[in-house]
Amino acid sequence: MPRPVLSDDQWVRIKDLLPGKASDCGVTAKDNRLFVEAVLWMARTGAPWRDLPESFGHWHRVYVRYNRWSHKGVWTQIWEAVSDDPDLEYLMVDGSIVRVHQHGASKKQSAMQAQGKSRGGLSTKIHLAVDALGNPIRFLLTPGQASEYGQANQLIEGIKADFVMADKGYDSDSFVASIRASGASPELPPRKNLTSPRDYDKILYKERNLVERAFQKLKHYRRIATRYERVEKHYTAMLSFVSTVIWLA
Repeated sequence: MPRPVLSDDQWVRIKDLLPGKASDCGVTAKDNRLFVEAVLWMARTGAPWRDLPESFGHWHRVYVRYNRWSHKGVWTQIWEAVSDDPDLEYLMVDGSIVRVHQHGASKKQSAMQAQGKSRGGLSTKIHLAVDALGNPIRFLLTPGQASEYGQANQLIEGIKADFVMADKGYDSDSFVASIRASGASPELPPRKNLTSPRDYDKILYKERNLVERAFQKLKHYRRIATRYERVEKHYTAMLSFVSTVIWLA
């Protein structure tokens, strides 16, 4: 096996969450760790699947298995399991655009695959919510030209936090009302055109940099920084997997 990226302690935390255990129906997996390391190599390098080193196994078998787990929602289930105890003193939200590689472009109905066309080409926007430690707890995908505040209510729905922080691009009456309805305090800089600017804690607001740093961690993985997956479900799976690795760090 190639030099593993995941430590033994990190592997122990997720190994029982993967399909193919002896207690599961069907064939017991013999190479789950090698397979996960192969997907991690793909996420880090952004290489074509055909370029996967032979030491990880045949590239097509690895891809087929990754594809099967993506459609079954396995990667998202793993992420939800490791992130089941977030620190919700703060909840911070933001959005970031990623370019779609020409090989990931959806030729038809691109908007249905969360791809949008602008002067810069095709892009996807990641709408992200992180906890007080900067760990990702929810994300949404939209075409790149979609507004951030348009996804804000859905991004925080059902999450009970003490404070919700976002930049002034999220400042809307609807979003502020949703935050207050959840029992949280909105910490958003008010828009300049408000006749009665809303007060916010400027010292506390400095913590919002954690969501920006979370995007930096995500985009450290080249397959996240540039979207190579044509199908939204596959890109969602890769995001879920990388989010899991961030939680394991």
